[in-house]
Amino acid sequence: MSVCANDIEQALSTALQPLALAVQDDSHLHAGHAGAREGRHFSVRVVSARFAGLSRVARHRLVYDSLQQLIPLGIHALAIDARAPGEP
Repeated sequence: MSVCANDIEQALSTALQPLALAVQDDSHLHAGHAGAREGRHFSVRVVSARFAGLSRVARHRLVYDSLQQLIPLGIHALAIDARAPGEP
């Protein structure tokens, strides 16, 4: 099974109840990169009240925890922009 952006959106929506969420498959930008054979590359922008008061590292951990079932199925790289509501 290969992971797609929709799979990531569903997992993050369930876990984080985001106010805003965008997942982009950036794999085509990494064609020929050694890691491209190990899985796909994604960018995630997510705004969730769950991030309020958390450090950047803690926010990223929440995202990774939300995707723990999908990572072994083909996520090689994940660029994360995680913000609380009202943050620029």
